[in-house]
Amino acid sequence: MEKRIGSAIILVQTRESVQDLNEIISKHSDIIVGRQGLPRGNSGSIISLVLEGSTDQIGSLTGQLGRLRGIQIKSVLLKNIKDE
Repeated sequence: MEKRIGSAIILVQTRESVQDLNEIISKHSDIIVGRQGLPRGNSGSIISLVLEGSTDQIGSLTGQLGRLRGIQIKSVLLKNIKDE
């Protein structure tokens, strides 16, 4: 399957789903190259993920996170240069 590289930005608006968020991220750790978290006080936190995996793998991660209450996620994917 063709691999993609990309980034996902996660806005954590409330803390109610943080445990579920961390469990999902841990379950998909094989496609996560890097993770950075930025606290923003009362307006929530931002987590940035660098990803490398198939579109199915990345879609599974982002889909599960997008269904969590108080979480917003957007991702962008590029073709992996190694596959060209």
